[in-house]
Amino acid sequence: MIKILVTDGMDKGAVQTLKDTGYDVTEQFFSPEDLKEQVWKFNVIVVRSATKVRKEIIDSALQTGNLKLIIRGGVGVDNIDVAYAESKGVKVRNTPKASSQSVAELVLGHMFAISRFIGIANVTMRQGKWNKKQYKGIELSGKILGIVGFGRIGQILAKKADALDMKIIYTDLLGPNLNYPDYNFVSFDQLLADSDFISLHVPGNKDKSPIIDEEKFAKMKDGVYLVNCARGGVVDEKVLLEALNSGKVAAAGIDVYVEEPNKNIELVNHERVSVTPHIGASTKDAQKRIGQEIISIIKKNF
Repeated sequence: MIKILVTDGMDKGAVQTLKDTGYDVTEQFFSPEDLKEQVWKFNVIVVRSATKVRKEIIDSALQTGNLKLIIRGGVGVDNIDVAYAESKGVKVRNTPKASSQSVAELVLGHMFAISRFIGIANVTMRQGKWNKKQYKGIELSGKILGIVGFGRIGQILAKKADALDMKIIYTDLLGPNLNYPDYNFVSFDQLLADSDFISLHVPGNKDKSPIIDEEKFAKMKDGVYLVNCARGGVVDEKVLLEALNSGKVAAAGIDVYVEEPNKNIELVNHERVSVTPHIGASTKDAQKRIGQEIISIIKKNF
C-alpha cells in the first residue's frame, strides 16, 4: 500500500478521496528532527510552506528508498531541495495553477486596503477614534499597475485590474507575452519608474538576496504603492521600512516575510502597511483545487 504523509494540512475532501482510493494517509506535522526519523516510512510527502524538505531529510529517506515523490501544495518549491531530491530519484511536483485566482484577489484586496486606509481605519475606529479627515485615499481607476513577473498570477491580476480601469504594464524574464497585446511590456527599470502600484510575482533569488533593494527603491516614483504576495525576501524589509518612513513608498501590502511566522514587528505595525499571514492560497476554493491536483499527481506516479 502506498503511504502518504501530509504535513501542513490538505483539503479534507481530497484526503478522504485518497483514503477511499486505497492509499494510506497520515496527517501530521513533524519538527525537522522528528521528520528525519519518520520520512523513510513514506512513499509520498505532501507539504505546503511550513515544512522544509532539505538535504538531511532526503538523506534520511534514502535509508529505505521508499520516498519517491514530494508534492508542494502551492506554487513555489523553495522550501524543498529540488535538485538534490531529483538527483536521488525523488520526484518533486507542485500545484501551480490551483491558487492563482486566490493570490490575485488577495493582491487586489491589499491594493484597496492601502489606497483607502482600510486596515488602519479598522484599528483606529475600534479605539474610539473618528479619523475621517486623515484618511484621504486615492482611486485605483486610471493608475498604472506594474506587474513584475507575468506568469499565471500576474496574468490573472492584469485582467482583474484592467476591469477596474487601471493601466497595465509588466516585465518578465521571458519577454513580451503575445497573448496579451493590450498590456505593455517594459524593462524592469521603466516599470519601477512609471508605476503607481507595483505587484511582485517572482521567485526569490537563489542566493536569497532581495530583488527589490535600495537601488530598485530609488528608481521608483515617489509615493508608490508596493504589494508583495510572492516570496519573503524578495523585498528588503529594512529598506522598505526606510522607504515607508521617508514617504518614498506611500504604503505597502505584504503577505510574505523573510521569517515566517513573522518577527519584524516594526514592519507589521506600521500604520501604512496592510499585512496578512501568508494566506495567498488560503481560500476554500483554492484548497479544493490544490487537493484535486495533488490527487492527480499521485495517481500519475503510482
